[in-house]
Amino acid sequence: MALPRVRDEESAASGGEDSPTSKKARSDARFPLSRCELAAAIAVFVTFVVGILSIFSTMPREEYEKILRLPRSLSDLRLLKDNIAVYATDYQVNFMLGYCSVYIFMQTFMIPGTIFMSLLAGALFGVGKGLVLVVFTATAGASSCYFLSKIIGRPLASWLWPEKLRFFQAEIAKRKEKLLNYMLFLRITPTLPNTFINLASPIVDIPFHIFFFATLIGLIPASFITVRAGLALGDLKSLGDLYDFKTLVVLFLIGSVAIFPSILKRKRTYE
Repeated sequence: MALPRVRDEESAASGGEDSPTSKKARSDARFPLSRCELAAAIAVFVTFVVGILSIFSTMPREEYEKILRLPRSLSDLRLLKDNIAVYATDYQVNFMLGYCSVYIFMQTFMIPGTIFMSLLAGALFGVGKGLVLVVFTATAGASSCYFLSKIIGRPLASWLWPEKLRFFQAEIAKRKEKLLNYMLFLRITPTLPNTFINLASPIVDIPFHIFFFATLIGLIPASFITVRAGLALGDLKSLGDLYDFKTLVVLFLIGSVAIFPSILKRKRTYE
């Protein structure tokens, strides 16, 4: 998911191992986190893992082989859904705690695969309950990532997405007065990856209350599409079918409604 790191062209062209530019390139290649930042990230990670293991330790041991697996493909997801359907009904509280913990953990540490979790929610609970569950866990996970980014985010984001981070910071600076509208637009549309938004928002000084409400509301349209697709999981051929051209147009139209007030205000200012 990470973009390739931009290299200094002059440094690459010089070829001198002891030149100042080559020393700078080697310095930029270092791991971006300090020891304290890395220790904080590991502490949060371990806390999550211990909490998840504590939840799963209360589950029936005979169900372990069926439920302790993370789907990485649609075929894996269909198999998991068939195995876990009865368990999710008989042990609903345990399942909910386990589901929420895993989803929030994945969101916090930017682990790919939450789309499968959203599809699973739709397949097991239907659109209503599934949508509430997905929006809650996605918002909680994004918020957790936001606060973790306050500790370790700046060097990590600068290392992974230097140009995208500068672009995002410039766009936020232009829209301070209508920041909620802009954040809603970003959440509703696939303009920027949600992973990047979660990590970069505290770095570019987006207040948490704006981040929270934009996430809570802005994730509803895409989550609805994914959860509803979970109802027809057997007919879904690929993840690309979720967001075809028609769906993307609808999302951008909804996002345009969110950002329209800021566009109108800018037009009046110019007039």
